[in-house]
Amino acid sequence: MTGITSPTEAKRAVLGVLKRRGPCEAQDIASELGVTAMAVRQHLYALEEEGLVSFAAAPKTGGRGRPSKLWCAESPADALFADAHAELSVELIGNIRSVFGERGLTKLIEKRTEQQIASYREALASAQTLREKVKRLARLRSEAGYMAEAVATDDGFLLIENHCPICRAATACSGLCRQELEVFRAALGRDVVIERTDHILAGARRCAYTIHPRKL
Repeated sequence: MTGITSPTEAKRAVLGVLKRRGPCEAQDIASELGVTAMAVRQHLYALEEEGLVSFAAAPKTGGRGRPSKLWCAESPADALFADAHAELSVELIGNIRSVFGERGLTKLIEKRTEQQIASYREALASAQTLREKVKRLARLRSEAGYMAEAVATDDGFLLIENHCPICRAATACSGLCRQELEVFRAALGRDVVIERTDHILAGARRCAYTIHPRKL
């Protein structure tokens, strides 16, 4: 595969497409990576044997022949992507809760939230439009390991996070997820409405947020 030097890198590239786009046919993955469908299928079958991907028959659109396969990433594939020191994070959360109680853990999360808001506001301060703000926010989230992207919609934007690098920690402490909405709302300002529509911890394959200007 172009620019890929090892089987592990090739698998990650294939899985990366599946995590960003959701269920795909081999040809779609090949087109995005600039390689042959045969090469992608070889990696998909290897990943299937490892339990990292699975497939279902794609709906037929007419004609004869066998239905195409729609491939998707399974949850064990997350281990190949950033998880922000999962074991240490979970252990620290448990220790903080044990020593300082739930109130102490809440205060720590509130402090982290304040710091994130300040950092994001500074990064977005010079953006002139909502489009630029959302694009910068997606870039910041990608740099933090969330595989984020900003997609324009009819009335605003969709902020998509295809991976959660703090998933284990967020499972142990739901407050980490709750504060994300607060951070986004504070960073984008009062003139913007933002709502979470998909949530990885609720079983979705991604987290997604609708963003649009507040109507007067």
